[in-house]
Amino acid sequence: MTGERAGQITAGGAGLGAYRPLLGVADEMLGADGQIRPIWSRMAAHLGGLAPADLAIQMARADRYLRDSGVFYRQYGSAQAATADRAWPFSHIPVLLDEDDWSQIASALIQRADLLESVMADLYGPNHLVSSGRLPAGLVAGNPAWLRPMVGIRPRSGHYLHFLAFELGRGPDGKWWVLADRAQAPSGAGYALENRVATARAFSDLYAQENVQRLAGFFRDFRDALLNRRQDRDSRVAILTPGPLNETYYEHAYIARYLGFTLVQGEDLDVRDGQLMVRTVAGLRPIEVLWRRLDAEYADPLELDPSSRIGTPGMVAALRAGGLTMINSLGSGILETRALMAFLPKLAPHLLGEKLAMPNVATWWCGDAAARSAVLSAPDRMILGDALATGMPADQRGDATRAGDLETADLARRLQSRGTGLVAQEAVTLSTTPTLLQGRLAPRPMTIRVFLSRNSGGWSVMPGGFARIGATPDPAAIAMQHGGSAADVWVVSPRSVVPDSIITGTPPPLRRRSASGLPARAADNLFWLGRYVERSEGIVRLLRAYHTRLAEAGPASAPLLAAMKPLFDQVGVDPRTGVPKALLENLSAAIGSAGRVRDRFSPDAWSALDDIDRSARRMSSRVTAGDDAARALSALLRKLAGISGLVHENMYRFVGWRFLTIGRLHERAMGISAALAVLADPEAPEGALDLAIEIGDSVLTHRRRFSVTASRDTVIDLLALDPLNPRALRHQIDGLRDQIDMLPAANDHGALSPLAREVLLLHAELATADPATLTSAELWSQRSRIGTLSELLTKAYFP
Repeated sequence: MTGERAGQITAGGAGLGAYRPLLGVADEMLGADGQIRPIWSRMAAHLGGLAPADLAIQMARADRYLRDSGVFYRQYGSAQAATADRAWPFSHIPVLLDEDDWSQIASALIQRADLLESVMADLYGPNHLVSSGRLPAGLVAGNPAWLRPMVGIRPRSGHYLHFLAFELGRGPDGKWWVLADRAQAPSGAGYALENRVATARAFSDLYAQENVQRLAGFFRDFRDALLNRRQDRDSRVAILTPGPLNETYYEHAYIARYLGFTLVQGEDLDVRDGQLMVRTVAGLRPIEVLWRRLDAEYADPLELDPSSRIGTPGMVAALRAGGLTMINSLGSGILETRALMAFLPKLAPHLLGEKLAMPNVATWWCGDAAARSAVLSAPDRMILGDALATGMPADQRGDATRAGDLETADLARRLQSRGTGLVAQEAVTLSTTPTLLQGRLAPRPMTIRVFLSRNSGGWSVMPGGFARIGATPDPAAIAMQHGGSAADVWVVSPRSVVPDSIITGTPPPLRRRSASGLPARAADNLFWLGRYVERSEGIVRLLRAYHTRLAEAGPASAPLLAAMKPLFDQVGVDPRTGVPKALLENLSAAIGSAGRVRDRFSPDAWSALDDIDRSARRMSSRVTAGDDAARALSALLRKLAGISGLVHENMYRFVGWRFLTIGRLHERAMGISAALAVLADPEAPEGALDLAIEIGDSVLTHRRRFSVTASRDTVIDLLALDPLNPRALRHQIDGLRDQIDMLPAANDHGALSPLAREVLLLHAELATADPATLTSAELWSQRSRIGTLSELLTKAYFP
């Protein structure tokens, strides 16, 4: 298909549509002569051979993977930003680049990374660039991204920069331009991985044929480099995230899980004697390498921004003491200042002895801001507008204008000669790439984000990246916050590519990690996740029993239904609707807790939990009381049982599993003790004992064990005192005792913690009780004491 013309890319009746580049704009797939570029020939042939239904099936495979994996992106400015996540805006057609073209890109970006490292070392070291006049003093000293407390602090690793990203665009002449430097806390690498998996799902056959260079080796080498920067092998490498409300939190959790690093927030950390420590359930543990994913000024409220609530006091002191390697060094955000790009072409020969291999987009720094008002005429102000300001970081302030015409560019040059405090940046007409819009190919502007990591042998470039595709032909619509989408980048080799993975390579010596390195915040969320899931199951069981009896007996069931009211009141549920609001709130709380430990929660379990939540919300709008509700609740119960199975069968028996299990056992013990106190009370109405057995999921067991009609004695024996019944109160207390006894410091050579002592007392009382002594009052007392276990657990492990 190499010789086909634009407009001939169709798919057997699918009607992908005539594909024509925009007038005067370079296109990635079609050359200036309208011919399909050789690198795109297989992709064009593949798309051209698909019927509309087949195309939809392939694209749906990618969408399903992203949905099931829970890939999301939080859009700032939304009124629901704290609770709602935006589905990942995925563009299915990858951007294809030739290996030779990519080699030139990689070489140029390595040069640029070395230049930025040299600039960073000077700005926080001798400051020769300013003192010699090569950089304006106002550009540095007046820049909020330049952190004065970091001056003179040499990084322990010997380098300021370890992970960088560059925004690139291709101009009409086919050459690549650097549009922006990302040195603060570059995002997108994890999304690039997810884009790759999703695209490979959509084009599974084509992916293997195209000899696409793999991404796993890039991450494996960077992981190994970070691990090797530790001096103490028992210390940790951690990723510092601003938290679940950050727009790219999913990526932070995904990368932590993928690389096996600990995900931490500022509140998890403490600094002791110049050493950064993480608060775990077993006490403080050292962190020697920290991959920072929050802006530097928020990292330390003691020496940087005192209003920060997401940082760690003393972080700068730890760096000053040489006890921590930071990825990247605090203060690297100054390298993102757009005005700095105006000076890089001249700094390269001075610092590196060579010219920049890849140019910036044209940028002008217009001098001292003090002269601004004196020299700007009203027409000039109208041309540049009020958005111009001194050189602030691009992601924080409107520090630049994109001069889209010669008039603006000429004005920028005139202002530069007059000495005004402005920075202007020339607009680049970006190349377009094919994207699918309603089943048809359409050209849309694109940029690519390329990632570099520093390893033992120097800089390594990810062979691919993260493309951003415009929502419209207007380049301003590229940003995902403004409707843009993301696509994979395939670097295509003429040779066969060896499959790679994160676990290949030379295996290190066998060394098991400590089982007690769980951050206290993560343990807290796992505990509550267990409670919320079990509470949701308990609510569903109560509701199903309620609506089953309503359907079977109607008004005659009123006394029994009224007797259930204290149980519903305990969990804040109004049973008169099929799927009440309180159940949805509990499921939302479970998802919230799981979302805060995404690095420790399996994708399958997350998908199952999200499926339950979506199912319950669909049911809530259409399920009616009675039989309809009973059947719907049975379906939810099966889905909830699936989550319990995933956790029980698949989750490693690490300390995190213990806290999750403790939460589940604790909540079940609370529920069964309350149910027995109400339904096994001598004053309970007829049918209450059968109801208790049903809620306790022990109908068949009761029939096998007792060949008599249910009595209070048989129900109490089976649901309170039988250690072999997984639904019995005794079984929950036995499990709590076993799990608590294995927690750090719970049983130190026979010296029991208050938590271990209390659960032991509960166990002893139940083990020596009988149905006659276990009255309703005693069951309520037991429930209250079980509740105190949560308080003791919090005091001991979640300070």
